[in-house]
Amino acid sequence: MSAATEVKTDRKYTKEHEWALNRAAEVLVGITAFAVDQLGDITLVNLDVKPGDCVEAHKAFGTIESVKTLSDLYSPVSGKIVRINAELETRPELINDDPWEKGWMIAIAPSQLDTESASLLEPAAYAKLLESADH
Repeated sequence: MSAATEVKTDRKYTKEHEWALNRAAEVLVGITAFAVDQLGDITLVNLDVKPGDCVEAHKAFGTIESVKTLSDLYSPVSGKIVRINAELETRPELINDDPWEKGWMIAIAPSQLDTESASLLEPAAYAKLLESADH
């Protein structure tokens, strides 16, 4: 398995290659190693939210820019932003270096986790999606 097809088993996924990690009363959100591989070197992360703002599942919360493209970032769940990773403003390369931990983007206090998590992909389903993706 290459790094690009790595799938962590402690989180759920979206078809847009975001991950959601449920930790205590918050859900951390980031992008997967596959997304990083597709984007290339990340040059800018623009989070259009701040703590206290509300986000809706499947709606954009910001953009990510790389040497190849500009892409929207979508929230996997609805809720209130409790934290953002401000370090990404000056060090967007953290996402290239460590998309699973240091490259997290936002933390959400989920409002409908029970119903919305059912629409997220389990690790095995996300791994299957990656297998079928055009490389």
